[in-house]
Amino acid sequence: MQNNRVNHEMGAGANFALCLGALSIMGLLIVLPLLVVLKEAFAGGVKLWLASVSDPDALSAIKLTLGVAAVAVPLNTVFGVASAWALSKFRFKGRSLLLSLVDLPFAVSPVIAGLIYILLFGRQGWIGTWLTEHHIRIVFAVPGILLATLFVTFPFVARELIPLMTEQGSDEEQAALSLGANGWQTFVKMTLPNIKWGLLYGVILCNARAMGEFGAVSVVSGHIRGETNTLPLHVEVLYNEYSFTASFACASILAGLAIITLILKTIVELKSGREAA
Repeated sequence: MQNNRVNHEMGAGANFALCLGALSIMGLLIVLPLLVVLKEAFAGGVKLWLASVSDPDALSAIKLTLGVAAVAVPLNTVFGVASAWALSKFRFKGRSLLLSLVDLPFAVSPVIAGLIYILLFGRQGWIGTWLTEHHIRIVFAVPGILLATLFVTFPFVARELIPLMTEQGSDEEQAALSLGANGWQTFVKMTLPNIKWGLLYGVILCNARAMGEFGAVSVVSGHIRGETNTLPLHVEVLYNEYSFTASFACASILAGLAIITLILKTIVELKSGREAA
């Protein structure tokens, strides 16, 4: 009896130590840097913060970041749902290849992805001469930024849905089809309600990566101020120019978007857990 009590106390102490260690690491690596960003952003007062984020170059970077995310996220949502449906509901030749392609952006450095687009669409690239002759700009322009963002973000929705849809199986869809429902009706009435929280979770992660992507976008953007600088790139430019307050002010917008993403992610996890229970 006494041994059980001692073991219980030791287990409780170990759990407390682990929780304290995890919280300490999280505070050191996440909370403290976030507080530093907010402190430096408002070091010159609210007026200076507003002036920094309302600067024409900053507004252009914000608009470009949100615009690219607004295009990339829906496209990757459609791709993610379609690929997850194919990989989880069917067996076909090339399935392993498709699954490998879905995972490819996780294995390839974003900088390498950007260099690939330079080699393909740059002036000295494989089709760069043809693009130049037809006055089509891909790299060092918005299309290149969009392509790079699409590449680094397209696994998120698919990877969130594939295990979920595989676990659910296809019995419900087959039953609906046998009762006369067409493919679209089966998806809307049967599949979508079962994957809605996983889909929303994947969209949130995809959007967060799209707005915060730096490496691939940095390579293909050309850093043209007011034209091809996204918000992360604009923060880097300001910091390199020793405009620290303005840099942190713009970084605080990214931090705010990250906090909103975290809140939405938590809400989705809670609602998903309640429905599962």
